[in-house]
This record gives sequence, structure tokens and C-alpha cells, in this order.
Amino acid sequence: MGSANVYNVYGSFWGLTDEHYPRRGRPCRLSRLVNDMYGKLGKQMIRKTGLAALILLLHLAQTATAQDPKEKAAPERSNIISVAKEVMREARYCTFVTIGSGGHPQARVMDPFDPEEDLTVWVATNSVTRKVAELRKDPRVTLFYFEPESLSYVTLLGKAQVVQDPAEKAKHWKEEWAPFYKDGSRGDDYLLIRVRPSRLEIVSYSHGLLNDPETWAPSALDLP
Repeated sequence: MGSANVYNVYGSFWGLTDEHYPRRGRPCRLSRLVNDMYGKLGKQMIRKTGLAALILLLHLAQTATAQDPKEKAAPERSNIISVAKEVMREARYCTFVTIGSGGHPQARVMDPFDPEEDLTVWVATNSVTRKVAELRKDPRVTLFYFEPESLSYVTLLGKAQVVQDPAEKAKHWKEEWAPFYKDGSRGDDYLLIRVRPSRLEIVSYSHGLLNDPETWAPSALDLP
């Protein structure tokens, strides 16, 4: 398999598009990551052995980091939160997961507002949607953000509350939503969902926040 095809296959797994591939003159994040870690040797291995080499190099990099006798201290709480906010802003969209009436998770993509200082997240929706009824029965939710350019994801677990306060609705409004709500933020069909997370999980290769090499568990924080 040629190097371009390698990046196509593995890049598509991470959600990367053609514009990230080396053949367009802009090396993808995976290419830069391997180059930083292994330089020319890594590139030669990928050209000769293809996708298997790329996966192996990334795995070895993570394992080597864990086994380094000069292993870095665990990342500080403030740094994890700061990186999480950055990933959430860059990702823009998130997957919003509720508990359905049959007990199964129900997921949909939403356009959230930027996270607040304490990682509270606001999203907007129509009052007749399924998610509103589900939240009133069970407020437990999961928000998942994925940012492919930096190979990062953030998961927030918490509880959601339906908010119909006029002041909050006016504050959390985007003009591009006007075609979907007859009376804009003032209408009864427009309401907000406030998510207060109790747990944060994150992996970000570009910021050095990696999975545990043995359990694959992400960096995580319990939030007050």
C-alpha cells in the first residue's frame, strides 16, 4: 500500500478529509506526529510497510512514554480543563446523548455554545423534540466532542436541565436559527438545555494527554 493510501485509510478512520493528506501539500496531523517522534526512519517504515507501520509507531510512542524512567508527572487539573475547553471550542459540534424511553441511549449531533468557566454547556432545541421529554424523565446525559485535526476528544457526563427563562433564551441565541423558530428566542417553541458535568474525560495527542497504555483509559477528572 502506498503512503498516500496509508494516510487515506487511517486518516478516514480519524475523520480527516482530503485536504489534510500529504498529496495536497499539507501533511495531516498523523504525518506530523510520526515525523516529530521518529523523523525520516518513521517515514521510511510507513512507505515500505504501510498502515501497519503507522499503527505500530503510534502504539510504540505511547508505550515508550509510559515506560520512560523520566516519565512526566500526571497532568495538572487546570491544564486538563484548559485543553478540554480548547478541544470543545475547536470541535464546534457535539454528540448529545440522552436515555430513551426504552432505556437505550439516544444520540444526536447538536450545535452547543462555548463551555463556561466551570464547563457548563448550553444547547438549544425545540420544545417538542424527543430529547426534551427524555430529559424530564431522566436528566443524565453524555456530551461527546471530537476534533480530528488535533486527534482529540472530550466526553462530559452530567445532568441536564430544561431552561425557559426569557433572559437566558435571549442571551443564548444565534440569528442563523431564526428560520427554525417562528418567534425567535421569545417563542415558546425555543428553549435551552443546561448541562452541568460531573465528570470529564479527554484524550488529546497534540497536547500530550494520552490513554493509559495498559487499560486505554483516558485522562479524567471528577467535577464539583
